Amino acid sequence: MNTNLAKPGDFDAIIIGAGACGLMCAVQAGFLGKRVLVLEKNDRPGAKILISGGGRCNYTNLYATAQQFISQNEHFCKSAFGQWTVEDTISFFEAYGIRGQEKTLGQLFPVSNKAKDVVNVFTSLCDDLGQEIWCGIEVTEVIKTADAFDIRILRDDHQATLQAKKLVVASGGLPVQKLGATDMGLRIARKFGLNLTQTAPALVPLTITGKDQPWYERLSGNSIFCRVWNDRISFEENILFTHWGLSGPAILQISSYWRPGEFIYIDLLPNQNIAGLIQQERELNGRKTLLAFLSGLFTRKFAEALGDRLPINKNLASLTKNEIENIALLIHEFKVKPAGDKGYDKAEVMRGGVSTDELSSKTLEAKKVPGLFFGGECVDVTGWLGGYNFQWAWASGFVIAQNL
Repeated sequence: MNTNLAKPGDFDAIIIGAGACGLMCAVQAGFLGKRVLVLEKNDRPGAKILISGGGRCNYTNLYATAQQFISQNEHFCKSAFGQWTVEDTISFFEAYGIRGQEKTLGQLFPVSNKAKDVVNVFTSLCDDLGQEIWCGIEVTEVIKTADAFDIRILRDDHQATLQAKKLVVASGGLPVQKLGATDMGLRIARKFGLNLTQTAPALVPLTITGKDQPWYERLSGNSIFCRVWNDRISFEENILFTHWGLSGPAILQISSYWRPGEFIYIDLLPNQNIAGLIQQERELNGRKTLLAFLSGLFTRKFAEALGDRLPINKNLASLTKNEIENIALLIHEFKVKPAGDKGYDKAEVMRGGVSTDELSSKTLEAKKVPGLFFGGECVDVTGWLGGYNFQWAWASGFVIAQNL
């Protein structure tokens, strides 16, 4: 490997990361006649795209707006979403053979249900546009010179230095290590004196420990449609009981808004009134046990587990007013204090990252370092579950490309 494989004039920019943001940036730059080199640590591009949505790739959400994103600056992503809309994403993929089908809550998947088709769009376009993607590359250091960036790399134990006048950091976040996730984007930001918003796993299962853990383990595998909330937000989707705690879409969603030490609340029977249902049933069949009644609303296994907390062997007619109030409180305001979360290797995305105060919302260029851009997951913009984070990746990649 030569010591200088790329000089400032060879490429208009170098992009670190061949994920959603980096690939979109490379393609959009190519459309504008700009030549870029994409550096990827994995042995192939789009590793996280390929596993997303169980290998089906929920590539956007029909209802994506700035309101579904968490950031220290809730308005920051509005400019990018104004420049690259959901309609733009849909049109882009349709133009290259990918039609979408809507699943739950606006989630859009390729009709083929194959994430590799999404990656192939980008790799084919990069080939057509003359954009280079080098895989198996580890970036070891980035240095700013008077008129360029020196990017020191390692491949197969050989070191080299690349140069480009502009650098795009689209290296993702900390999930998932087996997919090559690193803190590269955060380290580059720190090196250039950019502030970071505290990072944490997001869209991640929550754990339960201590005396309550056996109860959750007993219910492992039970999935229930619920409303989950805290003092900031609520979600109505399924939760999944596991041997170590709680998972499922509603839990992943609330996890992004949960902080250690806080409670979350679960309405196990949203949009219904358990006390009213009990009253109706006791008038028809007061001899029915609470267990039999609850088994008609939940699985038998779940109803039996509630016996640890409710008088499930009593007849409905025998329930006191206080007992019915306690039943309603448990069913409609099930209180949980998670011990923690399952960490970055089970998280869908990272919360936090490069502070939005450090970047231009219109270009995503670092205010302090001309020519340095950050996009995708390494920026403090974190979307909900369901294609939102892909929409941010596509939009931020597009915006950066316009300004290279």
